[in-house]
Order: sequence, then structure tokens, then C-alpha cells
Amino acid sequence: MTLWNGRFTMKLDEKAWALNSSLSFDQRLAIHDVRGSIAWAGALQKADVLTGREHEQIVNGLQAIANEFAEGKFIFVESDEDIHTAVERRLGELIGAPAGKLHTGRSRNDQVATDLRLWMLDSLPRLEDAIQGFQIALLDLAQAHQATLMPGYTHLQRAQPVTFAHWLLSHFWSLQRDRERLQDLRARVAVCPLGSGALAGTAFPIDRESLAQTLGFESASRNSIDGVSDRDFVAEYLFCCSLCGVHLSKLSENIVLFTTAEFGFIELSDAYATGSSLMPQKKNPDLFELARGKAGGMIGLLTGFMSTLKGLPSTYDKDLQEDKVPVFQATDTLLAVLPVLASALRTMTVNQERMFAAIDSSMLATDLADYLVRKRMPFREAHAVAGKAVRRAAEKGVRLDQLSLNEWQAIGPFEADVVQIFDVMKSVEKRNAVGGTSPQVVNDQIVEARARLSNGGNDASR
Repeated sequence: MTLWNGRFTMKLDEKAWALNSSLSFDQRLAIHDVRGSIAWAGALQKADVLTGREHEQIVNGLQAIANEFAEGKFIFVESDEDIHTAVERRLGELIGAPAGKLHTGRSRNDQVATDLRLWMLDSLPRLEDAIQGFQIALLDLAQAHQATLMPGYTHLQRAQPVTFAHWLLSHFWSLQRDRERLQDLRARVAVCPLGSGALAGTAFPIDRESLAQTLGFESASRNSIDGVSDRDFVAEYLFCCSLCGVHLSKLSENIVLFTTAEFGFIELSDAYATGSSLMPQKKNPDLFELARGKAGGMIGLLTGFMSTLKGLPSTYDKDLQEDKVPVFQATDTLLAVLPVLASALRTMTVNQERMFAAIDSSMLATDLADYLVRKRMPFREAHAVAGKAVRRAAEKGVRLDQLSLNEWQAIGPFEADVVQIFDVMKSVEKRNAVGGTSPQVVNDQIVEARARLSNGGNDASR
């Protein structure tokens, strides 16, 4: 029996029922639905709607249902339209008539919004932990490669030498922002809509602030219409997930490139690579490619849900039933991807020699300009002189560091010490301002990063 059959003389069409039902996905809210119902029963007792005995019966029945869910023994039936219907139906089977009092002053509108917020409050720390596990893998790898030199790229062209640790840490900080966004989101999720009713609030003297605290929320929603219709927290959650996916995709794209024969910077462990069904020589970075692809799926979940929201009138509309599937999918995707990629990073082989060999002396052209600036030449003029040196080497078909002293002096005010410019490690070590790539500064960065992880992550000064 549905919760709304009194008004109707006909059963809902079978196909219409299948379309309308949300049980296939909202059963993931089962434990949270029971939690909310137990708290609501307590609020009804305090409001003198339930007697002490009725309250006891309802709570005992709900706890029994929670145990059935926990043990995988709960049996759904054909008439269960959603998780709320299923729980209330089962409660009636267990305790009889008092079960019919539980829904007093409550609507499925405020009930489902409460359930999803409770689910999300439990999910946020799980996502944060998964991201942190990936960050730790980056930090451990960076710790081992503070002196490993590689080309840095802009426009996918060789630009300036950096340490591999510095490159790895660039991904640490984007993920750190992802964690901080999730932490910041918690305050907007932790608002309790229960007691908003269908849209106008409850007619019974429910202490909603106490109810919110009982459920672990920080406050009760201030407007009953907004309480049942607000899904900003869902859109924001999906944004956080999709942006994290984008960050993983960016890293994955680099890993895919670095594992190619053309780069050869990295080799993945056999445990985290796949082969070809046709070509025996292939070793494919499929897991990183999947992470790259799944980022697009998460962006789709966000944009799809935003499109759902944009044309809704006020209060609750059935469209909002579509809020849960993208939330579940985005969460499942990140929780599947993050630990696998973290393990792939931990087990990959870094070819330091190949990385260093890819550094061309022309990548130190900026150092040439800096050399001239230290001789009091304006940077714009120094930049032009360094550019002439690069062009001269290209015309001769030699490396920049192979120009003779006479050729240097014909180009600009260079002296014999110009050869020192082409010490790659010295070039890297000079970049020792905060945020630079020098091993000393990178080590400081690693220390700070580990401290940020240990103290929970948030730092308003960043």
C-alpha cells in the first residue's frame, strides 16, 4: 500500500510505478532514514504526540529494522515505492498501529532531504581520507626525488628544468584545495530540514534545534520552503567531486605521456598496467586513462543536475528525486579511482637518467638573461640578447652550451664564466624563493605539506 492511496481510486499504472519508484537507488539511504525516524520519534514524544510506551515501541522497532539492514536481512516487497515506504511498512509489521503515528507532522519532502544530508555528512570524511591517501603517495614519492631533475613544460614544450618532486607537489596542492573545499562544504550540508513538513512547516511543537543536534547537524533550516527545496549542497558536492576528477585527469594525462617510449620517464608496475589482445609488446596505462575518462563523466553529473535545478518552481518537485544518483555515482567513482592511482604511483619506476637527458641546454636561456641582468642590463634587452644566442646555436646546428667564447662575446657582454650557466642543478638551486623548485625549498614544501595533512588541512592564510 502506498503512503498516499486515500485520495485515489485506481492503482498507478505498472510502468508509471516503475518510473516513479526510487527504491532501486534510495535504499542506500536506509540507515540514515532509520536514524532520522528515531530522532523524529523522540521529537514527537517531547511534543506530546507519542506516549512513552508508543515511543519505546517505535524506537525498538526501528532499531530492529536497522539491524536487519546491517545484517542484509531486510526484505523489500513490491509495494515499497521508496526507502521511506519500506521502513514504515516494515515498522507496521513489527509493532502494529503505533507505527502509523511516526509520520505525524513529517513529509517525505523533508525526510528525504534529511536522509541525503546525513548520508553526505558520512561520505565527506570518506572522500577526504581517500584524497589524503593519494596526497601521501605524492609526498612519499616527492621525498625520494628532491634532487631528480626533469624538464618542466609550458604549452607542452620544454621550458625550464625543475625537480620531479616539485612537479609531484604541484598536484598535491590542487588535491589539498579539493580536501579543503569538502571540509568547507560540511557547514552547508549540516543544516537539518526535518520538521519543514511538505513545505509550510510542522503544526506540532517540535523543538527543531534540539532535533538537529540529536542527528549531528549544526543547525535547523530557517525557512521550510527552502528546507525541502534546497539542493545547493548537492550541486556543490558534485562540483567538488568533478573538480577533484579534473585534477586527477590532469595528473593522469601527464603520467600517460611520461610512460610513452617518446618520453620514457616512468614505467608502471605490471600490477597497474594492461596489455593488448593483439600486440604482445604493449603495456598500457589504462587505469590513468580511465581516471581521465571518468572525470568527464563526473562533469556530466554536475552539469546534468544543474540543468535539473534551473527550471524548478518553488518548494519540492519530483525532479529532485534525481539528486541522489549523481551524488552516489560521483562518490563511488572517486572512492574507486583514488586508492588505485595512489598504489600505481607508489609502485612505478622513475627513470631519472631519461628525465635528465631530456633537459636541453636551450632550457637555460632564461638563466642567460638573468646572467646579463646581474650585470645591470635591463631584462627586456637581456631577453633579446639571450634569444639571439639561441638563434645562433640553432643556425649552427649545435647546442646552446657549445657556442665558443668568441661567439658569446660577439652576441653580448658575456665572459668566460658564462659556461657556469649550463649547470642544471645550479640553475634549479637558484630558484629558492618560496614556491620555487630548489631542493631546499621543495623540502620545506614537503614539511609544510605533511603538517597540513596532520592538522586537518585547513589554513586560511593560503
